[in-house]
Amino acid sequence: MSENKEKTYIRSHEPVFWGLFGAGGMLTAFLTPVMILITGLLIPLGIIDKGNFNYQTLHNFATTWFGAAVILVLVALPLWHTLHRIFHALHDLGVKRGRDWQMVFCYGFAFAVSVFVFTLLLQMF
Repeated sequence: MSENKEKTYIRSHEPVFWGLFGAGGMLTAFLTPVMILITGLLIPLGIIDKGNFNYQTLHNFATTWFGAAVILVLVALPLWHTLHRIFHALHDLGVKRGRDWQMVFCYGFAFAVSVFVFTLLLQMF
């Protein structure tokens, strides 16, 4: 006789963190070379006018809703990527004690800094 047993799956929080990890990694991989190119080569060589990157221009961009959202994404996603990588690197290095505290510290820090940046950007309006 075969019994029809259904498997019960335990819900996991990992897909959320893997999504933030992947988005932050992709953003970092695409934007880091561009930022190095702009700030390390194009502006010093005079190909791009550095007047476009002065304080007033960047402040005007940051005080729009679109600019604030861009800055939040540019700060928060790479931070989530980095701390997710650190969390899993601790496991790879054999640090098995306090795994729950490691998770709270890594993801909590990423969350706290993301909220902090969000509140700073809201105060600019």
